[in-house]
Amino acid sequence: MNDVNAPKPVEEHTEGQQHPIRIYLWIWALLFIFSTFSYLVDYFNLHGLLRWTLIILFMLVKAGCIVAIFMHMAWERLALKFAILIPPLCLLILIGLMAIEGTHTFVTRWGAFAR
Repeated sequence: MNDVNAPKPVEEHTEGQQHPIRIYLWIWALLFIFSTFSYLVDYFNLHGLLRWTLIILFMLVKAGCIVAIFMHMAWERLALKFAILIPPLCLLILIGLMAIEGTHTFVTRWGAFAR
């Protein structure tokens, strides 16, 4: 007797999702390219704000690629992304605010004691 509503047999063990190796090779190539650009910033003797902006930009792009692909964040749920990414973002904002306050304190003391 074949019942159409009968439950289907469940597989014993399911493997995790496998991503094509092409994605990982692509990211490795991008990491190599961005690392080359980062070294070229020093090779061309760029100085000042341009140098640090480019180095930090390349660093953040490489870190984003690593977190998204190699740590599988690109395939995670939105709630998990927020749970992992929001706390460091809040810490960076607080560090920025402390840096602004520290600069203000330093300038105030410099003005008071330099007389």
